[in-house]
Amino acid sequence: MPIEYFRDFFDEQLLGSIVEQSNLYCTQQDPNHALKLDRTTLEQFIGTVVYMSLFSLPRSRRYWSNACRVQQVADVMSRDRWEEIKRNLHFCDNTAPKNDDKLYKIRLIIDSLLPKFQALPQNQMLCIDEQMVPFKGRSSLKQYIPKKPYKWGYKIFVLCDTNGLVHSFDIYTGKIDPVPGKPDIGASGNIVLKLAQVIQENVNHLLYFDNWFTSLDLFVALANQGVPALGTVQQNRLRGCSFSADSEMKKKGRGTFEEQQAEVENVDIRVVKWYDNRAVVVASTFASAQPVSTTQRWDRKLKKDVSVEYPNIVRLYNCFMGGVDALDALIAYYRIHIRSKKFYLRLFFHFVDMVIVNGWLLYRRDCESLGVPRKEQQDLLDFRSSIAQALCMEGKNLVVKKRGRPSMDIDREVEKKKRRGPAKAIPVQEVRTDAVGHWPLTEAKRLRCRIPHCKGQTVVKCAKCNVHLCFNKNTNCFLAFHT
Repeated sequence: MPIEYFRDFFDEQLLGSIVEQSNLYCTQQDPNHALKLDRTTLEQFIGTVVYMSLFSLPRSRRYWSNACRVQQVADVMSRDRWEEIKRNLHFCDNTAPKNDDKLYKIRLIIDSLLPKFQALPQNQMLCIDEQMVPFKGRSSLKQYIPKKPYKWGYKIFVLCDTNGLVHSFDIYTGKIDPVPGKPDIGASGNIVLKLAQVIQENVNHLLYFDNWFTSLDLFVALANQGVPALGTVQQNRLRGCSFSADSEMKKKGRGTFEEQQAEVENVDIRVVKWYDNRAVVVASTFASAQPVSTTQRWDRKLKKDVSVEYPNIVRLYNCFMGGVDALDALIAYYRIHIRSKKFYLRLFFHFVDMVIVNGWLLYRRDCESLGVPRKEQQDLLDFRSSIAQALCMEGKNLVVKKRGRPSMDIDREVEKKKRRGPAKAIPVQEVRTDAVGHWPLTEAKRLRCRIPHCKGQTVVKCAKCNVHLCFNKNTNCFLAFHT
């Protein structure tokens, strides 16, 4: 079941902690008002948020409006209750010491999800790259990366496999400290060493990254850790390594490449410069230019595809480096767009998206291992919809009580009847509304309905309450008696 994959990450302990901190925050804000949030209601809130990502209306209040009401959301909880939970959703005690932690507001979620991601079984091919959480509001954590689809937002460094399955992550807060017990090789290299700590050593895992991270010192540190690596590199980071100029390689034609090999601190590193439309430099501790294959490239002058030499080291990079981009694409299909000025809510909703994508990729992996045909597997939309439905409805009572003053009190009316003469006792309200064991049974004898002021005769009675109640297409006293 899809909901089981979701609850592997958002387990009872995490949900219980969120409930506790949210109730505490509401009390701290207004001692005279209680949020009264429980785990069931929190699951329903998350379920409605996931549903909202599927329907994508421009404003959250539209889901309850008469013009475009969405029953999957509006029937679960009222608009005011939903906004109250969103306003008080919290993940930390504001009175606790912060210890200069910029992420203390979301630390509860990070500390709970990160070990679960790190415990997932890993494929051979892994990659590290940056991910952006879209956000344009005011925040000291906000970053700008011009080459990303979402240029403004929070930056997260992610370790995942080629399909996008997340194994570790680290939210950028403006400073990257060296890993204890590891060499300090600069911010870009330190974050790779930090994320690579969860990679098992000397079991043939291969790590890929781009030129923002790559340096000779990083290759050496990873090799000493037992992790072979490959990545594009900026040529000014290659000490004592020189290649032909781009203009010279351009004259030789597309597909021209040069390869050099060097030993740095007893670590063998190969570097290849390949010229296609422009030059690219790739370095590795396990791959080289051989074997050289060919690939098809469009020639503007000839107006047709031409064969171009394709070094193996470049082919490996293009095949296995796109894991984080695949993750971004899967999240972007049905991203949760809930507006909020609170940075920790934007990150929380992003982690909900990340958990659902991770669960779907694990579901696909399990289906393939069991031999389930691809046509019988749920796609991401169905998987996400199934999780939202389970969170909103599974084990929940969705009977909405009417607002305002009740038109009839069953207990009070029964007491009035007892004063007039003999009357059969009925169970107390706590028993009638406990939603356990109230099954309709059909009797041979037809008796008067026990709902006050109802004059119907019925053969249906409640198995637990032992009273006759109307239960037909015109009258449903059975439901009114038990709610």
